[in-house]
Amino acid sequence: MRGRAGPGVRRPRLVGACAALLVAATTLTLAGPAASAPAPGVPGTVTASTPLPPTAWIPGAASGVAVTYRTLGPQNRPATSTGAVFTPPGPPPPGGWPVISWAHGAVGIADACAPTVTGRIGGPYLGRWLAQGYAIVATDYVGLGTPGVHPYLDGTSEAHAVVDMVRAARAVEPSLSDRWVTLGQSQGGQAAMVTATIAGAYAPELDHRGTVALGVPSNIENLAPLGGPLFPPLPLTGTTAFIAYVLAGLRAARPDVDVDSYLSARGREVLARAERLCYEEAAAAIGDTSIGALFSRQLDAPILGALRETLAIPVRGYDRPLFLGQGLLDTVVPAPLTFALAADLAGHGQQFTFRVYPTGHLETMLASEPEAHTFVRDLFAST
Repeated sequence: MRGRAGPGVRRPRLVGACAALLVAATTLTLAGPAASAPAPGVPGTVTASTPLPPTAWIPGAASGVAVTYRTLGPQNRPATSTGAVFTPPGPPPPGGWPVISWAHGAVGIADACAPTVTGRIGGPYLGRWLAQGYAIVATDYVGLGTPGVHPYLDGTSEAHAVVDMVRAARAVEPSLSDRWVTLGQSQGGQAAMVTATIAGAYAPELDHRGTVALGVPSNIENLAPLGGPLFPPLPLTGTTAFIAYVLAGLRAARPDVDVDSYLSARGREVLARAERLCYEEAAAAIGDTSIGALFSRQLDAPILGALRETLAIPVRGYDRPLFLGQGLLDTVVPAPLTFALAADLAGHGQQFTFRVYPTGHLETMLASEPEAHTFVRDLFAST
């Protein structure tokens, strides 16, 4: 369903109680100069590419290619990611297809859950962006279909994968422009936010125009000090599964933290299931297990520091336009946390557009489409 757009502001204030909380080969004359291939081992280097079966293409795509590429994972260590590249039909415009780098929401942390494995890469939603004349590139993130456990909600790792996906895509598809925008929802909203703060410095050879971030899970690190056997019940959807994903990823990325020492027997069982099952199956297997039931003792400084480093969304450093969208009826990412994020951004002098919609979590993608399409169109129209 579509909701009416909420008010937009440049420096939003908290409101009431919410304050508490196959294009065929194209000539280079049409497509613009081909991207220079990164040196072997450099982030963005393509190590493998193969055509995707048409059943996995975004609706309306003219081509679909799967790529494996180098990037940086947790603690900036070299890592590998996979992803997909889709182009619209017809010849590219002068300078090449403008690029949208899609950051997907939570699917799980098992390799079988990777969008390029399941073939579910955005569906009709991304098809409508493709129809606007954008190439779509879509990372799976580190550890989803590649070695290691996916570091769920490790913002910097996600952001590197999002940027390096653009580099990799341009290496295999010369019709792509160097102009690009980040688009993310839920987990991908967090990835998009962090990407916005690193894109210019991390990939100065690319022209990052801006960011659309929807349903952004923020301020989770500020709730982490409550973590322990007595963590209060939350009237939200899927929270225990998401926390299990965070802990499983942290356990793999930061063995020095000894995550298992904080877990109960039930917690270790839940994390084992989380590592094997995609989101819907994991949520069903976890059932009504509470967050508190995952822990044997209270979280303390070592793990709290690691969680803050992993989960926190920057509140400064946004040097390109930012569109932040939130559903007021969202039971996955509650609106008060996003109002708090918006207030922090404004308090640090960041300029951005904020929209709210009378919708739930996934529905916010649909409700925000008209405004997000206009926002992105203007980004590519600017000089």
